[in-house]
Amino acid sequence: MPFLGQDWRSPGWRWIKTEDGWKRCEPCSSELEEENNKLNNISHAVILNDDEDIYSAEDCEFASKKRKKDHFRNNAKSQCFYGEKWIYVHKESTKERHGYCTLGEAFNRLDFSSAIQDIRRFNYVVKLLQLIAKSQLTSLSGAAQKNYFNILDKIVQKVLEDQYNPRLIKDLLQDLSSSLCNLIRSVGKSVLVGNMDIWICRLETILLWQQQLSNLQMTKQVNNGLTLSDLPLHMLNNILYRFSDGWDIITLGQVTPTLYMLSEDRQLWKKLCQYHFTEKQFCRHLILSEKGLIDWKLMYFALQKYYPIKEQYGDTLHFCRHCSILFWKDMGHPCTANNPDSCFMPVSPQHFIDLFKF
Repeated sequence: MPFLGQDWRSPGWRWIKTEDGWKRCEPCSSELEEENNKLNNISHAVILNDDEDIYSAEDCEFASKKRKKDHFRNNAKSQCFYGEKWIYVHKESTKERHGYCTLGEAFNRLDFSSAIQDIRRFNYVVKLLQLIAKSQLTSLSGAAQKNYFNILDKIVQKVLEDQYNPRLIKDLLQDLSSSLCNLIRSVGKSVLVGNMDIWICRLETILLWQQQLSNLQMTKQVNNGLTLSDLPLHMLNNILYRFSDGWDIITLGQVTPTLYMLSEDRQLWKKLCQYHFTEKQFCRHLILSEKGLIDWKLMYFALQKYYPIKEQYGDTLHFCRHCSILFWKDMGHPCTANNPDSCFMPVSPQHFIDLFKF
């Protein structure tokens, strides 16, 4: 059976069974159809340079079709949506299934576009996008590329509106722009799927996003009620001990002099180091202060350069060992196990990437 689709690695067309037989679902929206109809009405007279040569009718029709095709590919903003928000992960052919599941398919099927609206999943999705930017851009199909940059656009707009965790997005865009620059320099080696001009336009968009985030000004909250500064010291200290990221502690310490004093507590940074690193790692990178005591704050940032820190997320993807299905836990999946909960295991962003390495 021939493979039908816009991209040779895309999931193909969607079909609906009707009384008259199977009919194909048109992927383009009504807005794109109207714009494509406008392109049809463009005059076929095209003037070239100083010679003022005019295309023949057949050439103009071909050029018009090509413009429509390019217009659809470059301006399609909708993600490929599926009814099921889970995906079966198979790495080899069996009697029932041929082929294997790719990272691009998983990225399309798991509805990351909606996940970023959930604050529990936001950091998880951003970290996953960052790992893809560092090493997996070349493995994304054309449809997955569109979804990737559409989701990234929504994340940037959300941060600009809500001012939520801009530092995390800045790191993501920095890694993405660095990876793209290196890949674009490798033109001719077929490392990127798609037109090189499109990738250059995407790189320019990333640079625009970076400029917008660098110009982002935090709006001062006007609140006549209880504020963070009104809480007692032991409660403020308890809040700081809940943080697992040193940069969050430093940022909160810049709010008031009281919080700054609490954020410089040696015991706080010691607990943070003990949470993320082992005693052997401490011994290899000891940093002493002028008083001869261990500087736990400097130790944390020094150790972070050599060893990965523990990651914490409000919600993650889960993998069912019984069904080999990847899914969001609150959305579920059709599990056939007697005790499904015992088969579930959380999937870290790096584990997600590793699932699709063959």
